[in-house]
Amino acid sequence: MQPKERILEKTFTLFHKQGYNATGINQIIEDAKVAKASFYQHFKSKEDLCVAFLEQRHSFWFNELLKFTSNVEDSNLKVIASFDFLIYMNKKENFRGCSFLNILSEIPSDNIKILNVIQSHKSDLRVYFKDILKDDLLADHIYLLFESCIIESQLFKSNQLIEQSKKIIQTLILK
Repeated sequence: MQPKERILEKTFTLFHKQGYNATGINQIIEDAKVAKASFYQHFKSKEDLCVAFLEQRHSFWFNELLKFTSNVEDSNLKVIASFDFLIYMNKKENFRGCSFLNILSEIPSDNIKILNVIQSHKSDLRVYFKDILKDDLLADHIYLLFESCIIESQLFKSNQLIEQSKKIIQTLILK
């Protein structure tokens, strides 16, 4: 692997597990086994690295979601499967939650560069539900349930609210 790919690979793990502020550039350089000059050749700042991480995480997360739900053709059942995807990710990533929201809580409110990437990810998630449901109000309702499930399952290290949300969704869309 080239230095840039090694840096991104280590960052993908470290930012997701440790957080943005707790992960230092020197740790990434050491773990990726690259020279400091090589790091700065590819990333001018930790902020630029964070943007690259979030873009990579966005692609990874959506690819996993689409793969997980690809066999479900019925739109209502695809929504339910999307919540099952959260359960799958919680098991896979030990209830670490949303990298985007985790980083949002760590950056200053004026960091527009990172904020724009986070907002774009969340906008794409809203569009995902709107594309499935073809009903903007219902899709936003589902999106808000989905987001609250991410936070609550991380907070309580439990999938219970996700299971409850699936029942709520059934009353909303599977009438």
